[in-house]
Amino acid sequence: MDRSTPTRARVLIAWGIHAFTASGAVLALWALVALLQGDLATASLCMLAALFIDSADGTLARAFRVSEVLPEIDGRRLDDIVDFLNYAIVPVVFLLAAGKLTAWHWGALPVLASAYGFAQAEAKTEDDFFLGFPSYWNVLALYLWLLDLSPVLSTLLVCGLSIAVFVPLKYVYPSKLKRLKKTTLVASLLWIACVVAAILFPQTLRPYHVVEWSVVYPIYYLGISAWLGRWFRSERALYNPPS
Repeated sequence: MDRSTPTRARVLIAWGIHAFTASGAVLALWALVALLQGDLATASLCMLAALFIDSADGTLARAFRVSEVLPEIDGRRLDDIVDFLNYAIVPVVFLLAAGKLTAWHWGALPVLASAYGFAQAEAKTEDDFFLGFPSYWNVLALYLWLLDLSPVLSTLLVCGLSIAVFVPLKYVYPSKLKRLKKTTLVASLLWIACVVAAILFPQTLRPYHVVEWSVVYPIYYLGISAWLGRWFRSERALYNPPS
């Protein structure tokens, strides 16, 4: 057998990783069905599950060299399709279902901005950053709902972040971090656990302000993005991964 020919096990693993990525689209469908039924809690859990899949599938694909085993499947394109559903379409429908926008047409802003953002050739830079706000509408939607912010404030935040998609600031790509990768991984897992617990046990955990404390992670993410992405520095980047 040709040594360059992938083994059956590697092919099966590669297909399994692609299926893992594609399952995010099924979660998006589940979330939309839940929203049609007025079940915001189930929809929010679907969004978190999809976020977890997205944070893990790229690492798995690189570890098992899926692109080499199945070159006929464009994993990045598959990932972008699933991400647009889970990071733009589902969160905007969630915001509308939760009554967090003053009018439905404001939901067009993040959808259009994200369509532009995903289509950019440099949406992900060569040094592994997102360029512009990386359409984390799912995270925003969850907090606007969990913190019960007013429709006016929620709409203003949606408008502001829609503009931020076009501002060429660098945001870290968590799964490709060269610094603080383990810290960020642990923090992200703790964050997901806290938000899931707050959704499942709202009455029990409300006195402990779990949702409010969980905001520490998004603040941490913005902080390391500002630092490593040189938001406020003119000198040579501190973050300079090897080529």
